[in-house]
Parts: sequence; structure tokens; C-alpha cells
Amino acid sequence: MLKAIVNDQNFEISEDKEQILLNNQPFSWDFRDISDNHYHIIKDNQSYNAELVEANFAEKIFKIKINGTIHTVNLKNRTDLLLEKMGMSGTASAKINNLKAPMPGLIFDMKVKEGDEVKKGDVLLILVAMKMENAIKATGDGKVKNIKVNTGDSVEKGQLIMEFE
Repeated sequence: MLKAIVNDQNFEISEDKEQILLNNQPFSWDFRDISDNHYHIIKDNQSYNAELVEANFAEKIFKIKINGTIHTVNLKNRTDLLLEKMGMSGTASAKINNLKAPMPGLIFDMKVKEGDEVKKGDVLLILVAMKMENAIKATGDGKVKNIKVNTGDSVEKGQLIMEFE
């Protein structure tokens, strides 16, 4: 499932067999790539011209101009929604103290080492869970003090992975 927040309005996007569902209702459209960042959409017999104006892939925030009106779209995938549900969305504090495993999984790749300075949004490690690679990002700024696991280790939900100064 994917959640899209468009101009403060929430939408749930999922897939059922071979069709897209928007808020659990079938969604059909004709979407064509015209040129770089320019698209043509037909939905419910209405024509729309769309342009990707700005894309921040790290934060998953996009600005799209549709028929002259700019819309801000914030996307959240399963991992983002799980972290948010666990209270780890990063909005509580600008400084990070420690990182615990958000779900059981396997440490696939460690992206930082002890002593590294990290900023909010930096990828700390890749955690494989349910055959999916999940980039675990820093929820705040800090300096890596101690890493409690190694690449290849299995972790349980809530297990301490690293500490920050």
C-alpha cells in the first residue's frame, strides 16, 4: 500500500490483481509520457496536462502542475507508514538518540560507521524484511556512537541497532 497526501488530502493507493485501487475503489486512467517531465492524462473523459515541476526523491515530495495548478504530493510507502505508526516519523526531535529495529529482518548493508555524522533523512542501513529491502533513515541529526549489529545479523522488532551522541 502507498499513501499519497495531495494538498493535505489523504489517498490510499493499492493494487488488486491487475487493477489500481484508490481508497479501495477501482481507478482507471490513460496516462501518456509526452516529453521529459510532461504528461497527458485522460480520466473520466476529461483531459489533463501534467508537468513534474519539482521532485525530492529522498523526502518523497513532488510538485506537479496539472492544467496550470500546482499540487504538492507527499508519498509514503509501507515502511514510512510503519515507522510513523511506531512514532518514529522524525517529527518529535531534531536530535537522534538511538535506532531500534522497526520490524524483524536481516541487516543487509550498513551505510554508516561509528564516528560518522548523520543528518535527518540520511540512509543508515538496509534492512531486508519480507523479501523487501528497506532503507532505514536517520530521524534526526547526530553522530554514530556505537553500532550494536553487523551486516548479516538478524534483528527482532525493537532491538537496539545503534546509538548516537
